[in-house]
Amino acid sequence: QVLDGAGLDVDFHLLSPKGETLVFDERKSDGVHTVEAEDGDYMFCFDNTFSTISEKVIFFELILDNMGDDGQDQEDWKKYVTGTDLLDMKLEDILESINSVKARLSKSVQIQTLLRAFEARDRNIQESNFDRVNFWSMVNLGVMVVVSAVQVYMLKSLFEDKRKSRT
Repeated sequence: QVLDGAGLDVDFHLLSPKGETLVFDERKSDGVHTVEAEDGDYMFCFDNTFSTISEKVIFFELILDNMGDDGQDQEDWKKYVTGTDLLDMKLEDILESINSVKARLSKSVQIQTLLRAFEARDRNIQESNFDRVNFWSMVNLGVMVVVSAVQVYMLKSLFEDKRKSRT
């Protein structure tokens, strides 16, 4: 997601370890991409060459699911399975509940991070608008002061006595 910069757009490229283009987005402000991964190094690039004058602030998040650690965690829990006959719930049920809570908390953290990125982009736009409004308000105020000074001078010149008086 582009948080700040002129146009709020950028090009995005994602290449597989074999060098194949998986994703190519031109001049987008945000996007979500899901890719089935294979072993190897992926390359992603945010390209701003079409707008070299203005710099951009980019937020991105890389989420890796199913990394293969779950099987080891379940094996660690199985060594505590002694005397489960006394419990109403099986240890597997507790493990399933814990993993469900863990997944939901992880999703909540991801959503909150995304919302923070949206808030940062909106704050940058709001601050830019605030600066523009202040600038043009000052220009307007300056014009009003100049116009009022000219009007006072013009009115004063109407009531001046231009005859030379002799005393």
